[in-house]
Amino acid sequence: MPAPPPRRPLILASVIAAMFMIAIEATIVATAMPQIAGQLGDLHLYAWVFASFLLAQTAMTMVFGKLSDSHGRRPVMLWGIAIFLLGSLLCGFAWSIPSLIAFRLVQGVGAGAIQPVSLTIVGDLYSVKERAKIQGWLASVWGISSVLGPLVGGLIVERMDWAWIFWMNLPVGVLAAAGFAAFLREDVARQGRPVDVLGALLLTLALAALMTAATEPGSRLSLVAGLLAVTGTAAFLWWEARAPDPILNLRLWLRRPVVTANATVLFSGMAIIGLTAFLPMYVQAVLGRSALAAGFALTMMVLGWPIGATMAARAFGRFGLRACLLLGAALLPVGALGFVALGPTSSAVLAGAGSFVMGLGMGFLSVSAIVMLQESVGWAERGAVTASNVFSRNLGSALGAVVLGGVLNLSLASQGGAAAEIDFEAIRRLLEQGQGIVPDAAVRMALAEGLHLTFWAVFVLSVATLLLALLVPPFVARTRPQEAASRAPAD
Repeated sequence: MPAPPPRRPLILASVIAAMFMIAIEATIVATAMPQIAGQLGDLHLYAWVFASFLLAQTAMTMVFGKLSDSHGRRPVMLWGIAIFLLGSLLCGFAWSIPSLIAFRLVQGVGAGAIQPVSLTIVGDLYSVKERAKIQGWLASVWGISSVLGPLVGGLIVERMDWAWIFWMNLPVGVLAAAGFAAFLREDVARQGRPVDVLGALLLTLALAALMTAATEPGSRLSLVAGLLAVTGTAAFLWWEARAPDPILNLRLWLRRPVVTANATVLFSGMAIIGLTAFLPMYVQAVLGRSALAAGFALTMMVLGWPIGATMAARAFGRFGLRACLLLGAALLPVGALGFVALGPTSSAVLAGAGSFVMGLGMGFLSVSAIVMLQESVGWAERGAVTASNVFSRNLGSALGAVVLGGVLNLSLASQGGAAAEIDFEAIRRLLEQGQGIVPDAAVRMALAEGLHLTFWAVFVLSVATLLLALLVPPFVARTRPQEAASRAPAD
């Protein structure tokens, strides 16, 4: 049952608070991670701090979406917030990188509930005409959070204990949960729809094995994990074709517009996570700048993103969705060239410029892809196709974090000469020192070469994104606006 109008602003405020925690998570942790890794060690596991969160979030998103249909939004949202806050609390007490990775998994499970159910609650409470304005507000939350994340992360690292990067979620989450508990009322007739738990487990297993294989390519562990990934993927696809209510609709995914657009989004997610995860490390450890300066460099990407999205929305009518998608995909390798050109004596302005261009491209690409997918199917499939797009982006981010982390590890391990004597402990000390202390030149150069190869991998992924975008077919809308309006909820 829809909430009375006086309650809707209060529920929307709770939605905004909950989504703020998820939105700010990526950039604020990315800014702080060089110092965190410097204190905790185990640099070779650096990328898993990002990948574990994204892995859990990706695998659980569709599961919690189905649970909210059968058990109501309120209990699923409250459980999601509770799990996320538990993970945040534990992350602040992490004593090593492996423990931090484990606690980030807990955070990711909670995020897998918060993000989809928040959007569903907005759909329940507001009419089709009202949702356009509300979605604009929610997009602003992501933009503001992305700008604030690097700045707040840099300030916390420089002036406070890094644990507050995670603990700052606690008051925000408690307020959001209190708002949902007090104001969100539902009259839910519980359905007997089965939840595809086995599918979620098989997907998680396949993704975790694939990430493990990418972390240390060429090793015996990588070969075993690769075989497990292939087996797990085959088992997942076999089960999804037979499950009564699968988490992935394979018939939908086999359509050319869906598979090509989602593949483009997946590779763009892989490329952009390389920027989020490794640019702060380069700015701080190689260029010798502060965490705050690294935050500003990353902020240029999140400034470019909403600008690109706004420009794309205005250009749809004149140039078409596919043209805007291709423009966004073309901007990614252009921006990535800025990172390939970086050197130990480069200015942070170059990093900021490349970051801005890639953010601009992501704004064009992401908005064009989601609108194209939503308008290429009927009303009854719009939720599923939207979920497939979110899943692809999250999966790309998760895979990219580990693949690019594996490239960095492989580069550091394969360097010869003076760099052969450099180990991860030396690099850990460099990251821990921060600005103002002259690092060992050999250590700095080893990390510079490793990150340079990583940025080349980002460029290759960006080019692959453009090539996949060229395969997206011309856009043909299948649903008229009046049809969508007639099928919208009565509330």
